[in-house]
Amino acid sequence: MRFEVVLTEDAERDLEDIFTHIATHDSPQSAEHVLERILAIAESLSITPARGSQPKELRDLGDQDYRQVFFKPYRLIYRVVGNAVAVYLIADGRRDMQSLLARRLLGGS
Repeated sequence: MRFEVVLTEDAERDLEDIFTHIATHDSPQSAEHVLERILAIAESLSITPARGSQPKELRDLGDQDYRQVFFKPYRLIYRVVGNAVAVYLIADGRRDMQSLLARRLLGGS
């Protein structure tokens, strides 16, 4: 069974920010490469969405619904919803992920 992979508006905005940052501070070619790899990894979730691990930060907050896959240093945080995989967050894992995940996914401050 194939799952539909859907990027939320927040995840799309994350991708735009990542692309812009890399294009500005490195090169447009590098930015394009990273974008292509992240999108390929996201699309691969259509076949095996359960393969991702649970983000420790969310597990520590009592939430076990989300999973993650990596294109280091980037983390794609997603959840399987019915026949779809919803990607909620794409972020550099070196950030303060505890606060970012709590704010973005759990509605915390």
